[in-house]
Amino acid sequence: MHPRLPFEQHLADAWPLESWQDVSILVAVSGGPDSVALLRALCRMKHRDHDAADSGRLIVGHVNHALRPQSNEDEAFVQQLARNLGAPCKTGRVSVAAADTGDGLEAAAREARYQFLQTTAEDLGARYVVTAHTADDQAETIMHRIVRGTGLSGLAGIPRARPLGRAVSLLRPMLEISRTEVEAYLTSLGQSWRVDESNLDLRFTRNRIRHELLPLLAEDFNPQVKRSLLRLGKLADEARSVIDSLVEELALRSVASTTGAAAELDCRPLLEAPRYLVRELFSVLWRRQGWPLQAMSYGHFEQLATLATGHHPANPPVQMFPGNVSVERSEYKLLLRRN
Repeated sequence: MHPRLPFEQHLADAWPLESWQDVSILVAVSGGPDSVALLRALCRMKHRDHDAADSGRLIVGHVNHALRPQSNEDEAFVQQLARNLGAPCKTGRVSVAAADTGDGLEAAAREARYQFLQTTAEDLGARYVVTAHTADDQAETIMHRIVRGTGLSGLAGIPRARPLGRAVSLLRPMLEISRTEVEAYLTSLGQSWRVDESNLDLRFTRNRIRHELLPLLAEDFNPQVKRSLLRLGKLADEARSVIDSLVEELALRSVASTTGAAAELDCRPLLEAPRYLVRELFSVLWRRQGWPLQAMSYGHFEQLATLATGHHPANPPVQMFPGNVSVERSEYKLLLRRN
């Protein structure tokens, strides 16, 4: 039995084997160093502490977007790695709109990738989809959101876990592990990985943050800028958990009814509530209803808060919001409907 290497112990501390050894998990593997390290470590952890009663499987999932000449080679690499490790491998080819470019292309590819992973996990009965986002990814995400403009929720960065479907959860157990640790681990195993040249493409905002902005900040302002961003994210996440409980309490008192296409609110509990909580209530409502959030700005949520707490006119007009959501105030009621 081989001893756990430092990377494996760090991963085991974040996600103990006991919490996943009895269920099947789908490991998203692109072929890059982070996901290869995640797969190798999970396999070694499971084989090292294998129990004959374990019923769970490690399944490899790979998405080929066919966006680069090397995409087919990446797919072949992941398939061979899975064979070497004795793990089943499910691959999919997912295209994105040719009109998407730059950050829009990246977002479209990410959405298509998660849709494939969710569907595959559901088909295979996997309880978790596991991705290899690292502490570096977390710091870059927080900086990206600061540059773009964000609220407290955005400052919290990438969540460690979130529902991906009714029976599937998305989990990111490497958010406190650095890329330096990843590459040191793979080197110690003699394990190769694929290099994605698109990570050097400065058309993408995230790449400019990774290769230009963060190195500049580290050199000229704060050598520990990534650590500072991670600390900011942790503090924001703690604050958000407190706020979420307050918003949930407000929702219980104000959301009168919901269906897939509509929601009705009683505005009276909102009249004395802090403005911030009212805006957050609508953000939560949008997510729960499955309505498009990407086009919703601070201004839109502020407008909703005004509709809910402001003076009620005699003949209020119906107001439209992104995603074709209509909002109408009637006495102390607010009716939201997606057409």
